[in-house]
Amino acid sequence: MFLVVAALLASQFVFIIDQTQYAVVTRFGELQRIYTTPGLKTKLAVVEQITRFDKRLLRVDVRTEPMPDRDAQFLEIDAYLRYRITDPKKFLLRLRDEFTAQGRIANIVISEIRRVVAASDRADIIGGISETQPDGTVIVVAKKDPNGVAIREALTQLVLKGANAAVQSEDNDFGIMITDVRIKAADFPTAVEQRVYNRMTTERAVQAQKLRAEGEEQNLTITANVDRMVTIIQAEADKTSNELRGQGEAKAISLFAEALGQDPEFYAFRRSLEAYTTSLANDTTVVLSSDSDLFAYLQSPDVPTK
Repeated sequence: MFLVVAALLASQFVFIIDQTQYAVVTRFGELQRIYTTPGLKTKLAVVEQITRFDKRLLRVDVRTEPMPDRDAQFLEIDAYLRYRITDPKKFLLRLRDEFTAQGRIANIVISEIRRVVAASDRADIIGGISETQPDGTVIVVAKKDPNGVAIREALTQLVLKGANAAVQSEDNDFGIMITDVRIKAADFPTAVEQRVYNRMTTERAVQAQKLRAEGEEQNLTITANVDRMVTIIQAEADKTSNELRGQGEAKAISLFAEALGQDPEFYAFRRSLEAYTTSLANDTTVVLSSDSDLFAYLQSPDVPTK
């Protein structure tokens, strides 16, 4: 029992500071002393209160705000910042606590982001450009200035410089240092985004229609050329065929005339046989004049003489 009472009394007069903390001792709201090193510390019971602040980096997510760029086109900017408390006394007197600090520091950073965005192009704010790879893949790479520094990084450094100047000015002097500011996203507002999407859809539709028209034109041109070539080839083939047929017929006539000249009577006999084969079928009655050449060979195998 005695140990419990002793521990309760001791807790009213001593306290422990972690290595990640500052401790500010106040008496009836008046600042008394500040502890910046860890360990066991003392205070007056009841009349003195302890306020602890974090020594580590603290993060504040800045609320998303629509901000106009250089061309008065609005972008939804989503950002965050990191800061560190460097003077707990000033921090306590100016901001009282970390919750209050978040709102005031965020407003200052938003103001600086708005100022930098208003003087920048949209491509610089977004911080990336599209590049097509040899295989046709499109990737987004960081846009850099002539010195090789990422444009978006340069913009955030401007915000960081301006924000630190504001929080450390004579009017504010919050006892903090902002160590980093980052733009997480820079998007079109919802209404603008839909208009941009519709415009992109229309542009793609126009481009698709143009490509289809060009393709149809190429198809008609190729088809016409092929049809013309087919017509030319067919005409040349017909010409060659007629020439070869005429040459063949001429050759046949020449051979025929040559053969006829050698034995005209034998040719007449062959022609008569062909006529018999064609005209005399089974049970066929033929009426011929006695002067007919066909009748001459039917009367006698001797060759008729005229």
